[in-house]
Amino acid sequence: MPYPLALPRHQPSHRYQAVSLSLSLSFSHSTLSFHSLIRRLILIVFSQSIHPNEEVSAFCCSCVHKLFVASLRGCVRVSLSFSPRLWCGCVVQLVGASLRESLEEMMGYDALDRDARIKLSIGTKQQGDADGRFHLPMSLVFDHHQDLLFVVDSYNHRVQVLSCDDGSFVSKFGEQGDQPGQFYQLYGLAIDHDHDRILITDRANDRVQSWSLSDQSFLSCIGHQRSRDLEFEYPQGIAIDKHHHRIIIVDENNNRLVFLSSIDLSFLFSIGKHGPRPGEFYYPSSIAIDDDRHRIIVTDSNNHRVQVLSSIDGSFLFEFGSQGDQPCQFSHPQGVCIANQDRIIVADLLNNRLQSFTHEGHHISSFDCGTEKPLAVAFDEHRGLIAFTAGHRVHVIGANQWLADTFTWRPDRHRYAPSWMKQAVSTMTMIRSVVDECSAMSMIPNELLFEIFSHL
Repeated sequence: MPYPLALPRHQPSHRYQAVSLSLSLSFSHSTLSFHSLIRRLILIVFSQSIHPNEEVSAFCCSCVHKLFVASLRGCVRVSLSFSPRLWCGCVVQLVGASLRESLEEMMGYDALDRDARIKLSIGTKQQGDADGRFHLPMSLVFDHHQDLLFVVDSYNHRVQVLSCDDGSFVSKFGEQGDQPGQFYQLYGLAIDHDHDRILITDRANDRVQSWSLSDQSFLSCIGHQRSRDLEFEYPQGIAIDKHHHRIIIVDENNNRLVFLSSIDLSFLFSIGKHGPRPGEFYYPSSIAIDDDRHRIIVTDSNNHRVQVLSSIDGSFLFEFGSQGDQPCQFSHPQGVCIANQDRIIVADLLNNRLQSFTHEGHHISSFDCGTEKPLAVAFDEHRGLIAFTAGHRVHVIGANQWLADTFTWRPDRHRYAPSWMKQAVSTMTMIRSVVDECSAMSMIPNELLFEIFSHL
Protein backbone atom coordinates (compact mmCIF):
# COMPACT_ATOMS: atom_id res chain seq x y z
CA MET A 1 0.00 0.00 0.00
CA PRO A 2 1.50 3.40 -0.93
CA TYR A 3 1.86 5.99 1.83
CA PRO A 4 1.94 9.51 0.37
CA LEU A 5 3.16 12.45 2.44
CA ALA A 6 4.00 11.55 6.04
CA LEU A 7 4.77 7.94 6.81
CA PRO A 8 2.42 6.10 9.20
CA ARG A 9 3.27 5.84 12.87
CA HIS A 10 3.73 2.10 12.67
CA GLN A 11 7.04 2.67 10.83
CA PRO A 12 9.02 4.20 13.70
CA SER A 13 12.33 4.08 11.88
CA HIS A 14 11.03 6.85 9.60
CA ARG A 15 9.33 8.84 12.33
CA TYR A 16 11.86 11.64 12.33
CA GLN A 17 12.76 11.59 8.68
CA ALA A 18 14.73 14.74 7.95
CA VAL A 19 12.82 17.52 6.24
CA SER A 20 14.69 19.61 3.74
CA LEU A 21 13.31 23.13 3.83
CA SER A 22 14.41 26.17 1.87
CA LEU A 23 12.99 29.64 2.36
CA SER A 24 13.12 32.56 0.00
CA LEU A 25 12.35 35.58 2.12
CA SER A 26 12.37 39.26 1.32
CA PHE A 27 11.46 42.15 3.53
CA SER A 28 12.04 45.75 4.41
CA HIS A 29 14.43 45.90 7.37
CA SER A 30 12.50 48.78 8.80
CA THR A 31 9.10 47.07 8.78
CA LEU A 32 9.62 43.31 9.03
CA SER A 33 11.61 41.57 11.76
CA PHE A 34 13.33 38.23 11.59
CA HIS A 35 10.92 36.97 14.26
CA SER A 36 7.90 37.82 12.12
CA LEU A 37 9.37 35.85 9.24
CA ILE A 38 9.35 32.75 11.43
CA ARG A 39 5.79 33.53 12.41
CA ARG A 40 4.89 33.50 8.73
CA LEU A 41 6.44 30.10 8.34
CA ILE A 42 4.37 28.69 11.20
CA LEU A 43 1.17 29.96 9.62
CA ILE A 44 1.99 27.99 6.49
CA VAL A 45 2.67 24.88 8.56
CA PHE A 46 -0.60 24.96 10.50
CA SER A 47 -2.98 26.53 8.02
CA GLN A 48 -2.60 24.11 5.15
CA SER A 49 -1.23 20.76 4.16
CA ILE A 50 1.82 21.18 1.91
CA HIS A 51 2.57 18.49 -0.62
CA PRO A 52 6.12 17.51 -1.58
CA ASN A 53 7.80 19.87 -4.05
CA GLU A 54 4.97 22.38 -3.84
CA GLU A 55 5.53 26.12 -3.32
CA VAL A 56 3.10 28.01 -1.09
CA SER A 57 2.84 31.65 -0.06
CA ALA A 58 1.22 32.85 3.14
CA PHE A 59 1.10 35.48 5.86
CA CYS A 60 1.80 35.26 9.56
CA CYS A 61 0.56 33.49 12.66
CA SER A 62 1.94 32.98 16.18
CA CYS A 63 5.35 32.51 17.74
CA VAL A 64 8.09 30.05 17.48
CA HIS A 65 11.60 29.25 18.32
CA LYS A 66 11.11 25.51 18.43
CA LEU A 67 11.68 25.28 14.71
CA PHE A 68 15.28 26.28 15.25
CA VAL A 69 15.61 23.97 18.25
CA ALA A 70 14.46 21.18 15.96
CA SER A 71 16.98 22.21 13.32
CA LEU A 72 19.76 22.07 15.90
CA ARG A 73 18.67 18.54 16.83
CA GLY A 74 18.99 17.59 13.18
CA CYS A 75 15.29 16.92 12.69
CA VAL A 76 14.89 19.76 10.19
CA ARG A 77 17.41 21.34 7.89
CA VAL A 78 16.68 25.03 7.42
CA SER A 79 18.38 27.35 4.97
CA LEU A 80 17.47 31.03 4.77
CA SER A 81 18.22 33.36 1.88
CA PHE A 82 17.24 37.01 1.56
CA SER A 83 16.42 38.61 -1.75
CA PRO A 84 16.12 42.41 -1.96
CA ARG A 85 14.30 42.12 -5.28
CA LEU A 86 11.20 40.57 -3.68
CA TRP A 87 8.99 42.35 -1.23
CA CYS A 88 7.24 41.14 1.72
CA GLY A 89 6.20 37.52 1.65
CA CYS A 90 7.68 34.08 1.88
CA VAL A 91 7.79 30.98 -0.23
CA VAL A 92 8.28 27.52 1.22
CA GLN A 93 9.70 24.60 -0.76
CA LEU A 94 9.35 21.18 0.88
CA VAL A 95 11.12 18.07 -0.39
CA GLY A 96 10.26 14.50 0.57
CA ALA A 97 7.85 14.74 3.52
CA SER A 98 4.86 16.59 4.95
CA LEU A 99 6.07 19.78 6.64
CA ARG A 100 2.86 20.19 8.60
CA GLU A 101 2.90 16.71 10.13
CA SER A 102 6.65 16.65 10.78
CA LEU A 103 6.68 19.98 12.59
CA GLU A 104 3.49 19.26 14.53
CA GLU A 105 5.04 16.07 15.86
CA MET A 106 8.38 17.68 16.73
CA MET A 107 6.67 20.58 18.49
CA GLY A 108 4.44 18.27 20.53
CA TYR A 109 1.27 19.54 18.86
CA ASP A 110 -1.59 17.04 18.93
CA ALA A 111 -5.05 18.07 17.80
CA LEU A 112 -6.76 15.17 19.59
CA ASP A 113 -5.22 16.03 22.97
CA ARG A 114 -6.55 19.57 22.65
CA ASP A 115 -9.98 18.77 21.23
CA ALA A 116 -12.65 19.38 23.87
CA ARG A 117 -15.01 17.02 22.05
CA ILE A 118 -12.86 14.06 23.08
CA LYS A 119 -14.37 12.61 26.25
CA LEU A 120 -11.40 10.34 27.02
CA SER A 121 -8.29 8.85 25.46
CA ILE A 122 -7.08 5.39 26.43
CA GLY A 123 -3.49 4.23 26.04
CA THR A 124 -0.35 6.22 25.27
CA LYS A 125 1.24 7.66 22.15
CA GLN A 126 3.98 5.06 22.41
CA GLN A 127 3.17 1.40 21.95
CA GLY A 128 2.98 -0.75 25.07
CA ASP A 129 1.94 -4.19 26.26
CA ALA A 130 0.73 -3.38 29.78
CA ASP A 131 -2.98 -3.59 30.58
CA GLY A 132 -4.76 -0.61 29.02
CA ARG A 133 -1.94 0.04 26.54
CA PHE A 134 -1.92 -0.96 22.89
CA HIS A 135 0.21 -1.70 19.85
CA LEU A 136 -1.79 -0.67 16.79
CA PRO A 137 -5.37 -1.45 17.81
CA MET A 138 -7.07 -2.35 14.53
CA SER A 139 -10.72 -2.72 15.54
CA LEU A 140 -13.17 -2.07 18.38
CA VAL A 141 -16.78 -2.96 19.20
CA PHE A 142 -19.21 -1.84 21.92
CA ASP A 143 -21.08 -4.55 23.84
CA HIS A 144 -24.27 -2.76 24.91
CA HIS A 145 -25.47 -5.69 27.01
CA GLN A 146 -22.47 -5.61 29.35
CA ASP A 147 -21.43 -1.94 28.98
CA LEU A 148 -18.02 -3.01 27.68
CA LEU A 149 -15.71 -1.96 24.86
CA PHE A 150 -13.75 -4.73 23.12
CA VAL A 151 -10.50 -3.55 21.49
CA VAL A 152 -8.45 -5.66 19.08
CA ASP A 153 -4.87 -5.04 20.23
CA SER A 154 -3.47 -6.35 16.98
CA TYR A 155 0.31 -6.34 17.37
CA ASN A 156 0.09 -7.46 20.99
CA HIS A 157 -1.91 -10.42 19.60
CA ARG A 158 -4.78 -10.11 22.08
CA VAL A 159 -8.18 -8.57 22.77
CA GLN A 160 -8.56 -6.08 25.63
CA VAL A 161 -11.90 -5.43 27.32
CA LEU A 162 -12.56 -1.97 28.77
CA SER A 163 -15.35 -0.30 30.72
CA CYS A 164 -17.62 1.94 28.65
CA ASP A 165 -17.97 4.32 31.59
CA ASP A 166 -14.37 5.42 32.11
CA GLY A 167 -12.22 3.30 29.78
CA SER A 168 -10.69 1.36 32.67
CA PHE A 169 -9.19 -2.07 32.00
CA VAL A 170 -11.48 -5.04 32.70
CA SER A 171 -9.90 -8.14 31.16
CA LYS A 172 -7.93 -9.52 28.21
CA PHE A 173 -7.58 -12.77 26.30
CA GLY A 174 -5.32 -14.23 23.63
CA GLU A 175 -1.57 -14.57 23.06
CA GLN A 176 0.81 -14.79 20.12
CA GLY A 177 0.99 -18.04 18.20
CA ASP A 178 -0.63 -20.24 15.57
CA GLN A 179 -2.29 -22.81 17.83
CA PRO A 180 -6.03 -22.82 18.61
CA GLY A 181 -6.76 -19.93 20.97
CA GLN A 182 -3.65 -18.01 19.87
CA PHE A 183 -3.49 -15.04 17.49
CA TYR A 184 -1.08 -13.47 15.08
CA GLN A 185 -1.96 -9.90 14.13
CA LEU A 186 -5.70 -10.32 14.62
CA TYR A 187 -7.86 -7.68 12.98
CA GLY A 188 -11.68 -7.71 13.14
CA LEU A 189 -14.16 -8.55 15.91
CA ALA A 190 -17.93 -9.05 16.05
CA ILE A 191 -20.19 -9.91 18.98
CA ASP A 192 -22.90 -12.54 18.43
CA HIS A 193 -25.28 -12.31 21.40
CA ASP A 194 -27.66 -14.88 19.95
CA HIS A 195 -24.97 -17.55 20.22
CA ASP A 196 -23.05 -16.08 23.19
CA ARG A 197 -19.81 -15.78 21.26
CA ILE A 198 -17.16 -13.43 19.95
CA LEU A 199 -15.94 -13.87 16.36
CA ILE A 200 -12.41 -12.70 15.57
CA THR A 201 -10.46 -12.61 12.30
CA ASP A 202 -7.00 -13.99 13.03
CA ARG A 203 -5.49 -12.13 10.11
CA ALA A 204 -1.94 -13.43 9.72
CA ASN A 205 -3.06 -16.99 10.58
CA ASP A 206 -5.68 -16.79 7.79
CA ARG A 207 -8.57 -18.00 9.95
CA VAL A 208 -11.58 -16.97 12.02
CA GLN A 209 -11.80 -17.86 15.70
CA SER A 210 -14.85 -18.20 17.93
CA TRP A 211 -14.66 -17.38 21.67
CA SER A 212 -17.23 -17.55 24.44
CA LEU A 213 -18.71 -14.14 25.26
CA SER A 214 -19.58 -15.21 28.81
CA ASP A 215 -16.20 -16.40 30.04
CA GLN A 216 -13.88 -15.39 27.17
CA SER A 217 -12.69 -18.94 26.55
CA PHE A 218 -11.70 -20.37 23.16
CA LEU A 219 -14.38 -22.36 21.30
CA SER A 220 -13.31 -23.16 17.73
CA CYS A 221 -11.68 -21.87 14.56
CA ILE A 222 -12.24 -22.23 10.83
CA GLY A 223 -10.22 -21.51 7.71
CA HIS A 224 -6.65 -21.54 6.47
CA GLN A 225 -4.77 -19.85 3.65
CA ARG A 226 -5.98 -20.05 0.04
CA SER A 227 -8.98 -18.83 -1.91
CA ARG A 228 -11.49 -21.67 -1.85
CA ASP A 229 -14.75 -21.71 0.11
CA LEU A 230 -13.55 -21.85 3.73
CA GLU A 231 -10.05 -20.59 3.03
CA PHE A 232 -8.90 -17.03 3.58
CA GLU A 233 -5.94 -14.83 2.82
CA TYR A 234 -5.63 -12.04 5.36
CA PRO A 235 -9.25 -11.88 6.60
CA GLN A 236 -9.96 -8.42 8.06
CA GLY A 237 -13.38 -6.98 8.84
CA ILE A 238 -16.22 -9.15 10.14
CA ALA A 239 -19.89 -8.43 10.84
CA ILE A 240 -23.11 -10.26 11.73
CA ASP A 241 -26.27 -9.93 9.66
CA LYS A 242 -28.96 -10.75 12.23
CA HIS A 243 -31.86 -10.64 9.79
CA HIS A 244 -30.44 -13.27 7.48
CA HIS A 245 -28.50 -15.26 10.10
CA ARG A 246 -25.20 -14.75 8.37
CA ILE A 247 -21.63 -13.85 9.19
CA ILE A 248 -19.83 -11.76 6.57
CA ILE A 249 -16.02 -11.71 6.41
CA VAL A 250 -13.80 -9.37 4.42
CA ASP A 251 -11.22 -11.64 2.74
CA GLU A 252 -8.72 -8.90 1.92
CA ASN A 253 -6.11 -10.47 -0.34
CA ASN A 254 -8.75 -12.50 -2.21
CA ASN A 255 -10.71 -9.25 -2.80
CA ARG A 256 -14.03 -10.76 -1.81
CA LEU A 257 -16.69 -11.03 0.90
CA VAL A 258 -17.37 -14.50 2.32
CA PHE A 259 -20.84 -15.31 3.69
CA LEU A 260 -21.17 -17.99 6.40
CA SER A 261 -24.18 -19.37 8.26
CA SER A 262 -24.33 -17.94 11.79
CA ILE A 263 -25.87 -21.23 12.94
CA ASP A 264 -23.03 -23.65 12.14
CA LEU A 265 -20.39 -21.41 10.43
CA SER A 266 -20.83 -23.33 7.17
CA PHE A 267 -19.98 -21.65 3.85
CA LEU A 268 -22.90 -20.08 1.94
CA PHE A 269 -21.43 -18.02 -0.90
CA SER A 270 -18.87 -15.32 -1.72
CA ILE A 271 -18.92 -12.21 -3.87
CA GLY A 272 -16.33 -9.94 -5.44
CA LYS A 273 -13.05 -10.09 -7.30
CA HIS A 274 -10.10 -7.79 -7.89
CA GLY A 275 -10.92 -4.66 -9.87
CA PRO A 276 -12.19 -1.06 -9.88
CA ARG A 277 -15.71 -1.67 -11.18
CA PRO A 278 -18.89 -1.83 -9.06
CA GLY A 279 -18.94 -4.98 -6.96
CA GLU A 280 -15.18 -5.46 -7.38
CA PHE A 281 -12.58 -4.71 -4.71
CA TYR A 282 -8.96 -3.72 -4.32
CA TYR A 283 -7.93 -4.72 -0.80
CA PRO A 284 -11.23 -4.17 1.05
CA SER A 285 -10.73 -3.68 4.78
CA SER A 286 -13.83 -3.24 6.96
CA ILE A 287 -17.55 -3.87 6.93
CA ALA A 288 -20.72 -2.72 8.71
CA ILE A 289 -24.34 -3.87 8.51
CA ASP A 290 -27.20 -1.40 8.11
CA ASP A 291 -29.94 -3.58 9.61
CA ASP A 292 -32.75 -1.08 9.01
CA ARG A 293 -32.12 -0.91 5.26
CA HIS A 294 -30.74 -4.45 4.75
CA ARG A 295 -27.44 -3.19 3.40
CA ILE A 296 -23.74 -3.98 3.69
CA ILE A 297 -21.26 -1.10 3.88
CA VAL A 298 -17.70 -1.96 2.76
CA THR A 299 -14.58 0.21 2.74
CA ASP A 300 -12.83 -0.59 -0.56
CA SER A 301 -9.50 0.72 0.65
CA ASN A 302 -7.19 0.85 -2.37
CA ASN A 303 -10.04 1.94 -4.63
CA HIS A 304 -10.53 4.88 -2.19
CA ARG A 305 -14.28 4.43 -1.99
CA VAL A 306 -17.14 2.94 0.02
CA GLN A 307 -19.43 0.38 -1.61
CA VAL A 308 -23.01 -0.27 -0.50
CA LEU A 309 -24.39 -3.74 -1.23
CA SER A 310 -27.64 -5.59 -0.59
CA SER A 311 -27.45 -7.86 2.45
CA ILE A 312 -29.94 -10.20 0.79
CA ASP A 313 -27.75 -11.40 -2.06
CA GLY A 314 -24.67 -9.14 -1.98
CA SER A 315 -25.67 -7.30 -5.16
CA PHE A 316 -24.20 -3.85 -5.79
CA LEU A 317 -26.42 -0.85 -4.90
CA PHE A 318 -24.20 2.23 -5.11
CA GLU A 319 -20.81 3.64 -4.15
CA PHE A 320 -19.45 6.96 -2.97
CA GLY A 321 -16.01 8.51 -2.70
CA SER A 322 -12.91 8.87 -4.84
CA GLN A 323 -9.23 9.47 -4.17
CA GLY A 324 -8.41 12.87 -2.71
CA ASP A 325 -8.56 15.01 0.43
CA GLN A 326 -11.76 16.95 -0.16
CA PRO A 327 -15.10 16.14 1.54
CA CYS A 328 -16.43 12.78 0.29
CA GLN A 329 -12.96 11.83 -0.96
CA PHE A 330 -10.72 9.24 0.70
CA SER A 331 -7.14 8.14 1.00
CA HIS A 332 -7.21 4.44 1.92
CA PRO A 333 -10.41 4.34 4.02
CA GLN A 334 -10.29 1.70 6.75
CA GLY A 335 -12.87 1.35 9.54
CA VAL A 336 -16.60 1.93 9.10
CA CYS A 337 -19.65 1.87 11.38
CA ILE A 338 -23.34 2.76 11.36
CA ALA A 339 -24.46 5.47 13.80
CA ASN A 340 -28.03 6.39 14.71
CA GLN A 341 -30.23 7.92 11.99
CA ASP A 342 -28.45 5.46 9.65
CA ARG A 343 -25.43 7.74 9.39
CA ILE A 344 -22.23 6.16 8.06
CA ILE A 345 -18.90 7.00 9.72
CA VAL A 346 -15.65 6.17 7.91
CA ALA A 347 -12.06 6.22 9.22
CA ASP A 348 -10.23 8.04 6.41
CA LEU A 349 -6.75 6.73 7.24
CA LEU A 350 -4.24 8.80 5.28
CA ASN A 351 -6.34 11.97 5.37
CA ASN A 352 -6.13 11.83 9.20
CA ARG A 353 -9.84 12.26 9.77
CA LEU A 354 -13.22 10.68 10.30
CA GLN A 355 -15.96 11.45 7.81
CA SER A 356 -19.70 11.09 8.34
CA PHE A 357 -22.32 10.58 5.63
CA THR A 358 -26.05 10.21 5.24
CA HIS A 359 -27.41 6.77 4.39
CA GLU A 360 -27.34 7.91 0.75
CA GLY A 361 -23.61 8.69 0.89
CA HIS A 362 -23.86 12.49 1.08
CA HIS A 363 -21.15 14.12 3.19
CA ILE A 364 -22.23 15.55 6.55
CA SER A 365 -19.10 16.49 8.46
CA SER A 366 -15.43 15.65 9.09
CA PHE A 367 -13.56 15.19 12.37
CA ASP A 368 -9.88 16.19 12.20
CA CYS A 369 -7.49 13.75 13.89
CA GLY A 370 -4.44 16.01 13.64
CA THR A 371 -1.30 13.98 13.03
CA GLU A 372 -2.90 10.66 13.99
CA LYS A 373 -4.28 8.20 11.46
CA PRO A 374 -7.63 6.61 12.38
CA LEU A 375 -7.94 2.89 11.73
CA ALA A 376 -11.25 1.79 13.24
CA VAL A 377 -14.48 3.40 14.44
CA ALA A 378 -17.46 2.20 16.49
CA PHE A 379 -20.73 3.70 17.75
CA ASP A 380 -22.34 3.21 21.17
CA GLU A 381 -26.06 3.48 20.48
CA HIS A 382 -26.95 3.67 24.20
CA ARG A 383 -24.58 6.47 25.18
CA GLY A 384 -24.23 8.20 21.81
CA LEU A 385 -20.44 7.83 21.95
CA ILE A 386 -18.16 7.45 18.93
CA ALA A 387 -14.92 5.55 19.63
CA PHE A 388 -12.02 5.27 17.21
CA THR A 389 -8.46 3.98 17.20
CA ALA A 390 -5.52 6.07 16.01
CA GLY A 391 -1.87 5.23 16.46
CA HIS A 392 -1.59 3.29 19.70
CA ARG A 393 -4.60 4.87 21.41
CA VAL A 394 -8.38 4.67 21.61
CA HIS A 395 -10.26 7.98 21.63
CA VAL A 396 -13.91 8.48 22.57
CA ILE A 397 -15.93 11.43 21.25
CA GLY A 398 -18.61 12.53 23.72
CA ALA A 399 -22.33 12.34 23.02
CA ASN A 400 -23.56 15.09 20.65
CA GLN A 401 -20.07 16.60 20.55
CA TRP A 402 -19.37 16.02 16.86
CA LEU A 403 -22.56 14.77 15.24
CA ALA A 404 -25.90 16.12 16.42
CA ASP A 405 -28.35 13.94 18.30
CA THR A 406 -26.14 10.90 18.78
CA PHE A 407 -27.80 10.74 22.22
CA THR A 408 -31.45 11.58 22.89
CA TRP A 409 -32.68 11.38 26.47
CA ARG A 410 -35.41 8.89 27.38
CA PRO A 411 -36.27 7.49 30.80
CA ASP A 412 -34.96 4.04 29.86
CA ARG A 413 -31.67 5.59 28.69
CA HIS A 414 -31.15 7.81 31.70
CA ARG A 415 -28.30 5.78 33.18
CA TYR A 416 -26.35 6.13 29.92
CA ALA A 417 -26.77 9.91 29.74
CA PRO A 418 -23.80 12.30 30.08
CA SER A 419 -23.25 13.48 33.65
CA TRP A 420 -24.43 17.02 32.91
CA MET A 421 -27.71 15.65 31.53
CA LYS A 422 -28.24 13.41 34.54
CA GLN A 423 -27.74 16.39 36.80
CA ALA A 424 -30.21 18.49 34.81
CA VAL A 425 -32.90 15.79 35.02
CA SER A 426 -32.29 15.27 38.73
CA THR A 427 -32.50 19.01 39.38
CA MET A 428 -35.70 19.26 37.36
CA THR A 429 -37.38 16.49 39.33
CA MET A 430 -36.29 18.01 42.66
CA ILE A 431 -37.74 21.38 41.67
CA ARG A 432 -40.92 19.64 40.55
CA SER A 433 -41.43 18.33 44.08
CA VAL A 434 -41.44 21.79 45.70
CA VAL A 435 -42.93 24.20 43.16
CA ASP A 436 -46.38 25.68 43.24
CA GLU A 437 -49.17 23.56 41.76
CA CYS A 438 -49.90 26.20 39.11
CA SER A 439 -46.38 26.27 37.63
CA ALA A 440 -45.52 24.58 34.36
CA MET A 441 -42.97 22.41 36.14
CA SER A 442 -45.71 20.87 38.24
CA MET A 443 -47.39 19.59 35.08
CA ILE A 444 -44.75 16.90 34.58
CA PRO A 445 -46.66 13.61 34.88
CA ASN A 446 -46.01 11.59 37.99
CA GLU A 447 -45.53 8.53 35.77
CA LEU A 448 -42.58 10.24 34.07
CA LEU A 449 -41.09 11.22 37.41
CA PHE A 450 -41.38 7.63 38.57
CA GLU A 451 -39.57 6.42 35.45
CA ILE A 452 -36.84 9.01 35.93
CA PHE A 453 -36.25 8.15 39.58
CA SER A 454 -36.21 4.43 38.83
CA HIS A 455 -33.12 4.95 36.66
CA LEU A 456 -31.26 7.41 38.91
